[in-house]
Parts: sequence; C-alpha cells; structure tokens
Amino acid sequence: MPIPYLDIADAIAQDISSGRLRAGQRLWPQRDFAYRRGVAVSTVSRAYSELVRRGLVTGEVGRGTFVRGPAAPAALRLAEPAGAPVDLQLNFSIPLEGLGDLGSSLEPLLRGQDLASALCPATVLATGEARRTTAEFIARAGWSPDPDAILFAGNGRQALSGVLAAVAPPGSRLGVEAMTYPLIKAIAARLNLILVPLEMDAEGLRPDAVLAAQREQPLRALYLQPTLHNPLGMTMSPARRSELAKVLRQTGILAVEDAVYAFLADEAPLAAVAPDCTVLVDSLSKRIAPGLTLGFLAAPEPWREAIANALRSGSWLAGGFSLAAGLRWMSDGTAARIVEAKRAEAAFRNRIAHQRLRGLTLRCDPRAFHLWLELPPHWRAEAFAAAAARDGIALAPANAFAVMPGHAPNAVRLALALPSLDDLKRALGSLRALALTTDYDLATE
Repeated sequence: MPIPYLDIADAIAQDISSGRLRAGQRLWPQRDFAYRRGVAVSTVSRAYSELVRRGLVTGEVGRGTFVRGPAAPAALRLAEPAGAPVDLQLNFSIPLEGLGDLGSSLEPLLRGQDLASALCPATVLATGEARRTTAEFIARAGWSPDPDAILFAGNGRQALSGVLAAVAPPGSRLGVEAMTYPLIKAIAARLNLILVPLEMDAEGLRPDAVLAAQREQPLRALYLQPTLHNPLGMTMSPARRSELAKVLRQTGILAVEDAVYAFLADEAPLAAVAPDCTVLVDSLSKRIAPGLTLGFLAAPEPWREAIANALRSGSWLAGGFSLAAGLRWMSDGTAARIVEAKRAEAAFRNRIAHQRLRGLTLRCDPRAFHLWLELPPHWRAEAFAAAAARDGIALAPANAFAVMPGHAPNAVRLALALPSLDDLKRALGSLRALALTTDYDLATE
C-alpha cells in the first residue's frame, strides 16, 4: 500500500528533477500545502523531512524550505585546495616571510647523526624530552599539561581519529556542536559513530544542551571547539568553560577539545578546568604549515594507553622527520616567532575584511583567520557560493558545517589566510557587491 508522505516526496522530487521547481525556489508552507492536497500537516512535514534526507531541499527556521542549489563541496574538500584563483575556503597560511627561519633552523638536522635519527620511525610517546618540549610549547594562560600526558600523531585529524576510536566504540553517541568542523562528520562516519548535534549560543556549546542529550540517551564523548570556533568564530568565556566542566564531571562524559586555532588567542583551554575529563588535541598545521606537520594531544592518565594503542593500530603515527623538525622548531623559538607573526597577520586581515564587507552582518573573533558572513534575506547560501565560484572565489556555505542536513543557517564561511593581500581585498570587495545585489535570478539560481 502506498505511503502518503513518500508519494508526496516523490512527486516533489520529480518536479525538482524536471526543472519545474528551480534551485533556490521556496516550497509551499506546510499548512498551505496540506490544505491544497487534503492531507494532514504531519504528513507534509514527513514528506519535507524525507526531501531533506535525500538532499533535495534545505529548511531554515523562520524562512521556509527551499530547493537546494548546486551541491556544496564535500566536507573533505575543505582540507584540500579548491583550485579557484582566490581560495577563501581552505583555512591555513604559509609563513612566506618566515621560510628562511624554518630552513636555517633545520640545517643541523640535515647532517650526521641527527639526520639518521630523524629518518627512523617515530613512536606515539617519542622521548621524554620531546614530551617536555611539546608540553611547554602548548602551555598558555597559566595552564601547562603534564609531559607524561603528551602523545604524538601524524597531524591533528589523525590525532582526533585516534582519540575517538579509543573512547567511543562503534555505534556510540558523540555529542558535537550543531555547526562543527566538517571532517568530524567524515571521521564519525568511518568509525560508525552517531553524531548528536547540540544547541549553541553566542558563546558556543550550551551546557544545558549536553545535559538534555545525556538524559535522552547517554553520550560516550563530546567533541567541541571552545576557542575560535570553526566556522562561527566565537570563544567561550571562563564562566562558560567552568559551567561545562561541572557538566562533564557530573555526567562522566569525556570531552575532546579541538585547539588547533587556539594559538591565535590567550584563553586557558577547557582542559585547564576539567583536566581529568578532557583530551586536548592540537597540531602544527595551522601554527606553521600543513605540508610538514605534527599532531599531538594531552590525555588524562586513564585514557592514555587506549589512545596510544588506537594511534598505533590506525597507523596514525607521526613521521620521524616531521617529528624531529617540529620539535626543533618548538624548542629553538622558531615556531613561537611564526605564531606571533601569524597572530598579527590574522588581526590585520580581519580588520581588512570588516572594512571591505562594511554594511554586511559578520560574526567572528577579531583574532581569527576566518569569519562568518550572514547573507541578506534575498540570497541563498549555496547560490551565493556558486555565484562566487563563477567569479573565481572559492568559499564554504553553511551546509558544509551543519551536522543535520537541511538545518544550516543562511551564511558562508570566509577563510582569510591563504590569498595574497591584494587578492584578498579584491575578492572581499567582489563578495560585498555580490551580497548586496538584488538580482533575483542571480541570488536564487
């Protein structure tokens, strides 16, 4: 016997496929459609939800349901160059002025016994000196991890994979911010974890949302970005971190804190107020460059061996040369000098973005290399990204970061670090003009 809501979904899908419903076009309000078809509103609601599941439409609270535009770049593309003349999608910077320091710092490593050691396989624990160097390097705002807590991985993504593989068995629930780092979705899918989107506010993850999800069905772990959140740019206050730490201790949930952007800020991490229930994950990819990187983490004692074993079994180990190079840069001050230069550059580019995008709604931390552009109502995020791409500008629409398909805000993320300053200024000016256009066909195509 036919299922009414599937019949409705199939009919709308056919209209989309045939072009009778165009990308960006708004579907009928559910009550109006239910009245027209003589069915229950709940039936229409299920049909629209089925269309969201199929990726054919996207829904926005307060605005309605819209036919989706051209497919957004897959989440994994946000870790690779976009190939556009101006890339505002990939969020890393290469320290061109610091390349001399990087090279001269490595010269001793390229000779004799140091080179021979660097070409040997690395281990998860490396050496005591390596752990002490890393612990001192990532210390901030009065917090310093125990050197014995430090483990090494090939990069930050591999460190995250190892932690989640160790702490969350297949089929378990992982709490995440409703808007999150896209590759977490891919990692969770590979590890067969169920992502549970949690509500956010102007400070980030809401502790009451964690408690509500835990009451519904226990969470095995929690992944979050308390500092310079990607993509939204907010940073938790000390009071919010303390409140969240209380929730972690109350529930026994383990938090996985992604701190890869925290080098641009001065806040103490969540791990400082909840050290026994937080694994902090960090890397050198944003601090220095992604081509020769190193991931590391600080884990509470009860979890160290399990995470170390997961990194080993997953082949998520650091390369010997990358480990040696990263440790040398951390120990001789080269990495610290590059970090200071990047902090100044991020603040400078952020100011440029605010000037060039004047009149538009921006959300960001002024210390960050990325910002969140909320689009005017006449624009759809996917259509805006497609129009920008035709102008040679790659950027990331909100649905790349949304955990729930069809529940993305009408916004795009702009990564400011990679282009030259001249290219960045031109691209931001073009995006402002594009955002302010009221050409309906362009805005909804």
